[in-house]
Amino acid sequence: MNLSKKTIDQIKAAGINKPAPGYFELPEKVLQFGTGVLLRGLPDYFIDKANKQGLFNGRVVVIKSTGNGATDAFADQDGLYTHCIQGIENGKKVEEKILNASISRVLAAKSDWDEILKCAANPDMQLIISNTTEVGITLVKDDVHASPPGSFPGKLLAFLYQRFKVFQGDGTKGMVIIPTELIPDNGKKLEAIVLELAHQNGLETAFLDWLETYNYFCNSLVDRIVPGKLPAVKHQQMEEDNGYRDELMIMSEVYSLWAIETDNDRVREVLSFSKADAGVVIAPDINIFRELKLRLLNGSHTFSCGLAHLAGFGTVKEAMDDATFTSYIGTLMQQEMVPAVASETITVSTAKDFAYKVLDRYRNPYIEHLWLSITVQYSSKMKMRNVPLLLRHYEKAGTIPEYMSLGFAGHLLFMKSTRSDDGKYYGEYNGKKYLINDDNAAYYAEKWEQNEVPALVQKILSDTAFWGENLAKLPGFAEAVTNKLDNLIKKGAEAAMKNLQTDGVTA
Repeated sequence: MNLSKKTIDQIKAAGINKPAPGYFELPEKVLQFGTGVLLRGLPDYFIDKANKQGLFNGRVVVIKSTGNGATDAFADQDGLYTHCIQGIENGKKVEEKILNASISRVLAAKSDWDEILKCAANPDMQLIISNTTEVGITLVKDDVHASPPGSFPGKLLAFLYQRFKVFQGDGTKGMVIIPTELIPDNGKKLEAIVLELAHQNGLETAFLDWLETYNYFCNSLVDRIVPGKLPAVKHQQMEEDNGYRDELMIMSEVYSLWAIETDNDRVREVLSFSKADAGVVIAPDINIFRELKLRLLNGSHTFSCGLAHLAGFGTVKEAMDDATFTSYIGTLMQQEMVPAVASETITVSTAKDFAYKVLDRYRNPYIEHLWLSITVQYSSKMKMRNVPLLLRHYEKAGTIPEYMSLGFAGHLLFMKSTRSDDGKYYGEYNGKKYLINDDNAAYYAEKWEQNEVPALVQKILSDTAFWGENLAKLPGFAEAVTNKLDNLIKKGAEAAMKNLQTDGVTA
């Protein structure tokens, strides 16, 4: 049996959250650029949850940027898909299965452009969301009158212009636009591009006024791991358990956050689905959430990924099953990173709570997160995410951050490599080679080739052009990194982490 509206009543498996019959009569309120799993696993998840609680009462028209609109799984399944939520929350395993019915139809930009523009005439339309990758929010020369325009901002502008014309500039028909692309100030950047395209296309002043006055572009931040399809064997087992075939089935972790920046009452009214789940946060300033994610989630990954690989762990879950590693990363976050993150806007309590949730996410047994994937562009991540934390630690505590310095030493040893005949750089540890996927691989290889450990550490840390700061001037930091790097080379990563727990320092 294939999943579709006709077969919902035949689904007898227990534990599946299904839509009520009247759900499919809800009006279309959302235009969504993108069919990707992040949108289906986060914004569409919140909308579906709200609809089932009678809070939002609106469905989503999805626009495919690629493809020709031929019948596909979305059409076959009437936009329905199973969302499997699996992970750890408050130390306990969570498994949930949701039959998401938020998508009413999927239209292809190339072949259904006229139909997409008809959506602009729908008075119920209120919200536009997107995830077109970071490349999507860029300014390129585009013709708003093309069918369709080539770029995402061009398509968005064409839709808004059509809506302006249909409703003759009615201010109540402006849209709330929320991009979810992973760039800072994504709403402001998209708005600036759309306005510039409007000027380039010579659109009338009345439209420009309507665009700026009655449409709301909001910055947003999304945070949820949505790998997409389950592994083939698990997918097949899930279909057997559920009693139906589902080509669109996705899985995600439990944790979810969609932080939306606004202080506008009209926007809050449109985003009524926020009442259905605490994961939707509407605030005048979302930089707090960006800072927490960047430092405590991404930053702890960066401090620990080199050590984890050198300790022989392939995945994050494997490392979190090891008591020594778990103790290391937990102490790193709570004793050194949390105090450094805390500020006038982020309380210690808030940072600690976020750190505990990060550790739950690390323990998720359902997601295979490879440490080698986390080491991609390791050096730039260390500079962007963790050097600011290191400096803040010294400003606040004035002491040597033992756990950060071990993470930094692990970074240096991981980056030790040689250039292969294929032009790529490979490291080697315990007789196993691994690819250094980093634009600065040659820099580290040269430093390792020319220097012994003490000089290597001093030269790399003091490279102001590289880090933006002379890290060798931080009291005791170069010596701590040198000692820990020696210990990593002589005794290994597991022993180095254990030394921190028994002695507080690494000799």
